[in-house]
Amino acid sequence: MCATQKVEATGQVASPKELLALYRMMVTIRRTEEQLAKAYQQGLIHGACHTYVGEEAIAAGVCAHLRVDDAVFSTHRGHGHALAKGVPPREVIAELYGRVTGCSRGRGGSMHLFAPEVGLMGTSGIVGPSILQATGAGYSFMLLKTDRVGVAFFGDGAVNNGAFHEGLNLASIWKLPVLFVCENNQYATEIAFSYAAGNPNVGERGAAYGLPGLTIDGNDVLAVYAAAGEAIARARAGGGPTLLECRTYRTRAHAEGMRDAGYRTQEEVEQWKVQDPITRYRGHVQESGAADARALDAIDEEVAALVAEAADFAYNSPWPDPGTAHDFVYDMAAAMQPGAG
Repeated sequence: MCATQKVEATGQVASPKELLALYRMMVTIRRTEEQLAKAYQQGLIHGACHTYVGEEAIAAGVCAHLRVDDAVFSTHRGHGHALAKGVPPREVIAELYGRVTGCSRGRGGSMHLFAPEVGLMGTSGIVGPSILQATGAGYSFMLLKTDRVGVAFFGDGAVNNGAFHEGLNLASIWKLPVLFVCENNQYATEIAFSYAAGNPNVGERGAAYGLPGLTIDGNDVLAVYAAAGEAIARARAGGGPTLLECRTYRTRAHAEGMRDAGYRTQEEVEQWKVQDPITRYRGHVQESGAADARALDAIDEEVAALVAEAADFAYNSPWPDPGTAHDFVYDMAAAMQPGAG
């Protein structure tokens, strides 16, 4: 495993209520993803399904500091970001089932989740666009003189793309209110990042663009919470962007139905499972006195019931009406406005 920089929580110490909220969110993401993996095996998901199992601490720790009007741009592995930003499990599951009650009305599937009402401005199967989209959002927020923040989640495979250079450089020049979150799970599909990058230390790249760059343990939700809290507060105050590299690991295959051998060893997977973010954090919560095992078990049961209900809701929801295939494609009302187009 890679060594990481230790980040202390300066002014970002979570209260007992916040500690439990982080636990609940991570468990909600994990149980939803497990349900989706099972649904994929049952043929209920028509298309790809990239789960977030093993990376829950990042979405939970970052999004805990965001408001509804902050904008999040995500990746093909975006279920966890959607849930952490406020999309209900029933809408995420229904979307992957292709049902009209999904957050994208059954039109997007796993890689195209969209819920602007909670600030989820879209996930994408393209590698790296979130970086430029969040930069654009930050530019808009600066022009509007608000304290809103744009957040880009992206994987290690995106940091060798031109979008990474362009987005960070522009955000730095104009001190835009943006947080760039690299979820370094060690592999871009089946290619080790250590092989694909001349400099595999993503956090160090921030200095090349004149902005703060941190590398932290992405399986430690409190480390993520502390670092993201400082970066987001700094962005709101006009201090500019931050690059946050969260080193983590996906313990399932790149996508459901894909092979999970040949490019990494089972021993490596098992080593990372020992660092499971939920198991580690559960122990911390108990040691801190914020909650005992019985209280955490009760949260587990509540979340299990929530996800089970969400799965039933999704399964029993209707398919989109074929007659609405052209809906949400073109805004006719806007097109009819004087001076349009």
